[in-house]
Amino acid sequence: MPKRSRRFTDILQKIDKSLLYSPEEAIGLLKSLSCVKFVETLEVHISLGLDPKYADQQLRSTVILPKGSGKPIKVAVITQGNKTNEALSAGADLVGSEDLIQKIFEGHLNFDKLIVTPDVMLLIAKLGRILGPRGLMPSPKSGTVTNDLKKAINEFKSGKLEYKVDRTGIVHLPIGKLGFSMDDLLLNLKALQDSIDKNKPSGSKGKYWKSVYLSSTMGPGIPIDISLLKDTRLF
Repeated sequence: MPKRSRRFTDILQKIDKSLLYSPEEAIGLLKSLSCVKFVETLEVHISLGLDPKYADQQLRSTVILPKGSGKPIKVAVITQGNKTNEALSAGADLVGSEDLIQKIFEGHLNFDKLIVTPDVMLLIAKLGRILGPRGLMPSPKSGTVTNDLKKAINEFKSGKLEYKVDRTGIVHLPIGKLGFSMDDLLLNLKALQDSIDKNKPSGSKGKYWKSVYLSSTMGPGIPIDISLLKDTRLF
C-alpha cells in the first residue's frame, strides 16, 4: 500500500468519496485545500467508453482554452525560405531548417511545441524516434503541420492544447492554474467538454462519458457529476 503524507491524508478526510461534486464545488474545494508554496495546476481526467486499439475508437484532437493554460509555451518552427521570417515575426521562440533539425537530433529539446511547414516533412522524418515518445512529432491533425504559421503560433501561445485518449481510454489534460478565477476555469473546462463531444469517434458504443475527476498538482482527485458539467451555462 503506497505511503501518503500527513498533509495528503488530512486533505482526503475533507472529501466525501461517496458524492459526485459539481464542477464549481470541486474547483472551490481544490482552491481551499491548496497549501503549497506555488500555484498549482488544475487537471482534468476523463474516462471515456473507448478502446483505442480499434481505429474507429481513437480520439486525438486539439482544444483552444479560452483563458489559456497559465503556462508559457515555447514554440519551435522548422521551415524554409521566406517562411522563416514569418515565423519570427509571429513570435516563434526557435526557428530554423536543417540546422534546427540537427540540433534536435543531437538532443536539444528546449521547446514545448514543434510546428513545421509541409515542405519539410520529409526532412524531419528521422526525428520520429526522438519526438514521438515525447508527444512532439508534428501532425496535420494537431495543427502542427501547416503553412499558416502565424495562426498556428498564435493559437498555441494563447492556450491551444492537443489531447488524446491513453491506452486505457482516459484523457488527461491541464486546464489552467488554481489562481485563475472560477469563471475562467469553468470556461476552459467547458471548452474541453465541447471539444470531446464534437470529436466523438464513429466507433464509440454505449456510454461515451464514464467518469470525470478534477485534481490539482499536489491535491486529490475529486469526482464530478457529469450531468452537472454538461448542464453548466457560462453565457
